[in-house]
Amino acid sequence: MKRVLFMLLMALCASTTIAQTTDSVSRLDPKLKKTLNATDQAAYQLALRYNDVASAKTSLYHLIVRNPDDIRYVEMLGTLYYEAGQAMSAALVSMDVLKVNDKSVTSLEIAAYSLEQVGALERALPYFESLYLLSGNNFSLYKTGFIQYSLKKYPEALNSMNILVKNAKPEDKVGFPKSQTETQEVSMKAAALNLKGMIYLDQGSKTEAKAAFEEAISLDPEFDLAKENLAKTN
Repeated sequence: MKRVLFMLLMALCASTTIAQTTDSVSRLDPKLKKTLNATDQAAYQLALRYNDVASAKTSLYHLIVRNPDDIRYVEMLGTLYYEAGQAMSAALVSMDVLKVNDKSVTSLEIAAYSLEQVGALERALPYFESLYLLSGNNFSLYKTGFIQYSLKKYPEALNSMNILVKNAKPEDKVGFPKSQTETQEVSMKAAALNLKGMIYLDQGSKTEAKAAFEEAISLDPEFDLAKENLAKTN
């Protein structure tokens, strides 16, 4: 009970602080606001130049508070968190951007990949789906199908891979780890066929799985993962 009261008190204090800050910013002289913005923008660029991520974030927070209607600074903050490897913060910031602009490709990418990194696959999936619909990027469709497969949404995953097999371009590639230091690159179509086989295998359809793996190997004869999966159908 004491912990709940403490959390409520902290939330109330935070709300009061935010309200006071917003009110004080709204009363800033426009010339002073412009000067402060220019200073923080310059500090942000300088911090990036010297790889000082903490100072760059501080400058962005000042700009966000001072310019609450300018979503660019929030997008920049999300990118900064993502590049710094702070996946959860990157996801939260990008999801806020998408509430305002659901067609921000950058924020969709950050939200999708960040949520995947922290294991929130159910939350990541709609962002990958939206990213594919908005950008038409085939790798986004592959990621969509793989997450659908991971969540055992087999009909959806199979539909995604059927679309990808049909639309994959020769230059589209997917990398698979061969070892801790090596990656094997295969065609997107072969990767999609391999995932189709995995879906069929999970459903107990070994004949269909075998056909999918064999087709993947016919496209990329050195596709190690497809060969391993094919052996499971015997």
